[in-house]
Amino acid sequence: MRRIKVPRGVPYQRPMSRQHKRTLIYALLSAVAFGGYYWLYAQPTDALAVAFEEHEAYMHDGSSLARIKSEQSYDWREAPFVNTITSYIPLPTTAPRILPRVQSEDFPETSAQRKQREQRRVAVRDEFRHSWNNYRKFAWAQDELKPITGEGEESFGGWGATLVDSLDTLWIMGLKEEFEEAVEAVAAIDFGKTNLTTVSVFETTIRYLGGLLSAYDMSGKPILLKKAIQLGEMLYRAFDTTNNTPLGWLNVEGVKKVPRLAFSAESNICFACLGSLTMEFTRLAQVTSEPKYYDAVARITIMMDRAQDSTRLPGLWPTMVNAAKEEFNQSRFFSIGALADSTYEYFPKMHALLGGVEPAYEKLYRDSAEMIDAYMLFRPMVPDKFHGENLLLCGDVFTHGEEAKLDPTMQHLTCFIGGMFGLAGRLFSDPDHVDLGAKLTKGCIFAYAATQTGIMPETFDMVACDSRKTCPWNQTAWEEGALYHYSSKYVESFNDAVEKYKIPPGFTNIRDKRYLLRPEAIESVFIMYRITGDRQYLDDAWDMFTSIVAATRTPYANGQVRDVTFVAPKAPGRAYKSVPGVGDVPYTRDDNIENKMESFWTAETLKYFYLIFSTPDMISLDDWVFNTEAHPFRRPKPR
Repeated sequence: MRRIKVPRGVPYQRPMSRQHKRTLIYALLSAVAFGGYYWLYAQPTDALAVAFEEHEAYMHDGSSLARIKSEQSYDWREAPFVNTITSYIPLPTTAPRILPRVQSEDFPETSAQRKQREQRRVAVRDEFRHSWNNYRKFAWAQDELKPITGEGEESFGGWGATLVDSLDTLWIMGLKEEFEEAVEAVAAIDFGKTNLTTVSVFETTIRYLGGLLSAYDMSGKPILLKKAIQLGEMLYRAFDTTNNTPLGWLNVEGVKKVPRLAFSAESNICFACLGSLTMEFTRLAQVTSEPKYYDAVARITIMMDRAQDSTRLPGLWPTMVNAAKEEFNQSRFFSIGALADSTYEYFPKMHALLGGVEPAYEKLYRDSAEMIDAYMLFRPMVPDKFHGENLLLCGDVFTHGEEAKLDPTMQHLTCFIGGMFGLAGRLFSDPDHVDLGAKLTKGCIFAYAATQTGIMPETFDMVACDSRKTCPWNQTAWEEGALYHYSSKYVESFNDAVEKYKIPPGFTNIRDKRYLLRPEAIESVFIMYRITGDRQYLDDAWDMFTSIVAATRTPYANGQVRDVTFVAPKAPGRAYKSVPGVGDVPYTRDDNIENKMESFWTAETLKYFYLIFSTPDMISLDDWVFNTEAHPFRRPKPR
């Protein structure tokens, strides 16, 4: 036999035995099986589900966009300010305090629960992209997209409200290319002119200025700060009044005139319009080191503090006030809803934004919260199976002399209050307020689940219990309450009222059946989940989200709902033909959707839905604080 010569220096290798081959094959098969298992079951459902530090690094990687120039036909720094302020109230210089922890330290989660949560997160992001992609295609840089006709609409100054309002949502969702494209579009916005004669100072501040500052806080893009300063200078002129209180509406061209007099202060301005500019102007002062912005709102805070105990319901302020005379006792109507809401909301949030070093905001919160609890919060009477002892709602109050009367009307806008009590309870180490926050949030969750569509109406009334501790179901009280609103003028009997107006048990009146894509309920659900770690809030949020999408989705985006008690009949067969709606009466699902989608749908509602299904480090409440338009600002850290 011929031998095979092996070169010297080459080690001899024996042929593999059958056992070795089998072992290798088993190892390869095991690796393939493991890879298949990982691919099917173990890999993240959401590829963007990474730690916040990684997310932040990914979004920061790339161009700073410093090359972009700001388009501006008028430099607002040159605009006159007649009633000059000679001495500014400075930003607090004391080092930020170490404040109590807001978020829970424990968010237990199994692999199956994580997968479900991430699937829901992806669904929310997909819903956002559906609206955003069509906004980009059909209404780019306009204020709003009409969700039924797919057209643009200019309704907030013509400055691209949806574009600016959604910047931080794009960043949070990791949509990097879309975010950078949006930033370039923002650079072209000209705040020197508008399609309107006057603009709302409040809305322009919370949506535009808040959106720019938040996106700058997150991304560090210099162009966003430049735009924020220009807009801030314009809005600062709203304080150029006879006593430096803000205007409700600003005449953009009138402000530019030289010479001109200081504007007359408002004799009838909503409380929210007066006191809800604090977070945005404070953050602008923090990032620019320009004291005049903080001074403008600090003066209002001092005024509110001075008047807090002199109103017709001491501790609270009415919805309308006389800023010119600095009087807060002309109105007898008190509410935490429309016209007042965000001023109360900002008390604990300003405490956080200033690092806890300005005591006024804690005092304003504590004194007002005590009166809200005493006069406005009520337990709604519901069938016993719904555990009414865990539910609270917040109504309005009318004063007459020494008497304060509760009106048990709940607004969707007021649903923010659960999150307010919860956040303040953490910041001020008050567990009773955290408990109030949970019950108020569950009250709004109940109101969603109670309707035929699973969506809470804009405003409604319920029977208020005499006691929060005990409140057995009382059919007679419900019937009497409903017939008080739906009298014999409209129906012949209580049963007719229930059938005609689709009144859920305990509800006595649905004043406004619409759903306007509002965020306040999911806002509180999100905050209470982050505070408690209770996973029930995740399921509640998912029920709310799926109900909203089912009722609002259009081929282009999502539209407001006309009637949350209306569910379209199912088509009986192929020959079925829908009947077009007549007036305000919907006959089909499509008839029940309005051709309106405000910018807060993408700025707030979908953002809160996305964040509740994100890991708790994604915009942690211990690092960020949200303005009333869901724009997160960075909280200062102790040195």
